[in-house]
Amino acid sequence: MEGSPYTPHAPDDRAAMLDAVGAESVEELFDVPEEVRFDGDLGIEARSEQAVRTELREMLGRNDDLVEFLGRGHHAHYVPSAVAHLADRSEFLTSYTQYQPEVSQGFLQALFEYQSMLVELTGMDVANCSLYDAAGALGEAALLAARLRRGASGSVVLVPEQLQAGRHGLLERYADGAGLSVATYPMADGGVDLSALRAHVDEDTLLVHAESPTVRGAVEENLAAVGEAAHDVDALFCVGSDILSLALLTPPAEVGADVVVGEGGALGVGAGYGTGHGIFAAREEHLRQIPGRLVGASEDATGRRAYTLTLQTREQHIRKERATSNVCTNQAWLALRTAIHVAALGPEGMVDLAEAHVRYAREAAAKLDRLDGVEAPADGRHHVREFPVRVAVDATRVRDDLLDRGYAVHAIDGDLLQVCVSEQTVDHVDGLVAALAEVVA
Repeated sequence: MEGSPYTPHAPDDRAAMLDAVGAESVEELFDVPEEVRFDGDLGIEARSEQAVRTELREMLGRNDDLVEFLGRGHHAHYVPSAVAHLADRSEFLTSYTQYQPEVSQGFLQALFEYQSMLVELTGMDVANCSLYDAAGALGEAALLAARLRRGASGSVVLVPEQLQAGRHGLLERYADGAGLSVATYPMADGGVDLSALRAHVDEDTLLVHAESPTVRGAVEENLAAVGEAAHDVDALFCVGSDILSLALLTPPAEVGADVVVGEGGALGVGAGYGTGHGIFAAREEHLRQIPGRLVGASEDATGRRAYTLTLQTREQHIRKERATSNVCTNQAWLALRTAIHVAALGPEGMVDLAEAHVRYAREAAAKLDRLDGVEAPADGRHHVREFPVRVAVDATRVRDDLLDRGYAVHAIDGDLLQVCVSEQTVDHVDGLVAALAEVVA
């Protein structure tokens, strides 16, 4: 940046700034270990494009060729080619944040449609145009609850004991910064243990979170009762789901949800095992406490319909103490991909796809259940996509043996596996059944 017209990096300017902070050199301002400091040489040999492609092809060719029956929040759905063709247009792909509505009408309209899709799927009044991921959305729900009850006694966020570990961990980090605590309530047979939940809910409860489908793919049948338990102590009720399951299950608003969070990248993005975006919807009374960005519809000076970002209560736009979040890049491009995929499916296509994943799970479980030493599903629940499988031998060993045969599944604990089936893997179920028969024999 030497000589930059935007920042004062001339020697005299540097000396004046160092003197003001009491440092003798710029290096003193940074605690960078010697072994990782840049010494001017990246150690990367220069080579041609063809040579780099050849090396990468050989490197990637060493990856295991696996059929992945993995899930637990990361779902491998087929993404139509139209999604990439439309989302890769330069006006979408190069857009950062649509601050200037006069030049961003197309993208803003697409995000408004995305929000409208979420409102219809969840039954809630308002949705934002995405967060980083489902874990962050749950953390933001806890912060929203804390803002709504500022000064009240409630400080405990209750979550199911089977919550995905990554989501639980991130929630604890959010909660710690806000002076909240996270506690778990028991599950029974893959669903909420209502009597145990009621014993955990008291006047110190701030938020109760439940999921449907759960991390094990089970449809939670007692969401309304969970919501009643939360509202009995004036706590907020948060429902976690994903954008495809919402097309089939009872809308969370109808079971008393105050906030809905979950994963949106299941459609439009696919399983990136980290790449996705969080969905967030809430009741209108909480509108001004919703984190992130919202796109609103209005009219321009000539009376034409126009779109603009609204209620951007992040700390760059408003006094820090009144900000609802510091969400910056809001995954808008990923939300756009989801909106395109949902629009391509249409309402009937969404329902058909969701029903197919109930059927895939049921049929795969039935095939596995016929094997000696295998119980599938290992609970008495209905499932979307995935389900637990109980085996008569060590689940970790079974998982590893299946890997050797080209199939990847989750090992949950001593005798439980978890299998997720989508339209990407349904044709490989018979192979998995045959491999599991060998492993447990």
